[in-house]
Amino acid sequence: MQRLDNRIAPLLAAAFAGAALVGAAADTVAAVTAPDPATAQRQPRKEPAAPPAPDMLGTLGARDAGAAQDYADAVRSFREAADLGDARAQVILGVMYANGQGVRQDFVLAHLWLTRAAARGDATAQLHLGDLYAGGLGVPKDAAEALRWYRLAADQGFVHAQNSLGAMYHEGRGVPKDDAEAVRWYRKAAEQDDVRAQTNLAFMYANGLGVPRDMVEACKWYILATNRNVSSDREGREIAARQRDAAVARMTPAQIGQAQKLARQWRPQ
Repeated sequence: MQRLDNRIAPLLAAAFAGAALVGAAADTVAAVTAPDPATAQRQPRKEPAAPPAPDMLGTLGARDAGAAQDYADAVRSFREAADLGDARAQVILGVMYANGQGVRQDFVLAHLWLTRAAARGDATAQLHLGDLYAGGLGVPKDAAEALRWYRLAADQGFVHAQNSLGAMYHEGRGVPKDDAEAVRWYRKAAEQDDVRAQTNLAFMYANGLGVPRDMVEACKWYILATNRNVSSDREGREIAARQRDAAVARMTPAQIGQAQKLARQWRPQ
């Protein structure tokens, strides 16, 4: 069964607890050269290979019978609120249909509920709609439409959408390839302490893509990505750690020391 990325789990947990729905969302193209969300392979390229990363089809984790009942109960509550126009409930209901949580998996219905919330300006819904269009889930695959929804969410400051938008520019999907623009969006999210964006920005510096090649700056961002205590993105930190180690192997002790100093001095914006 296909599911959206496991960043959705905190979103659902917050909703069950009655908390506000903010910040949690899926990364469609979380690494700079991550594959298209509907595929598992990537064509070879001359650039150094970026780390693979989970896309929007990652797993949410095991669910026991009690959790399944919780999801079923939640669906009923969320549907009532969604029918009344509550955008947060519409987002969660869309996610639950996409993941088959408490309901039969149905990407068409996921698209319907997410579209209603997105039309009300909900950035989380806009991001997930981008994921659906990027992966061709419940709708025809449409990179330009994915880009449009990512941009709407990114313009609201949503870091996961900014990272996905950067990846679209890096890959040239839905828009002409533009590494400088990719760097600009990666940086926006990286400066807000997003692990995936920090890893992506580091990769761009390490390979001179969209910016002058700078191993010290690359290592700084890799260090920051690996130092983040983000329990929901352990795999993201592991990717960053592997890339950090590869970068360090190409650096002098003085460069490494400078990168460590810059990482210590850095503060999120």
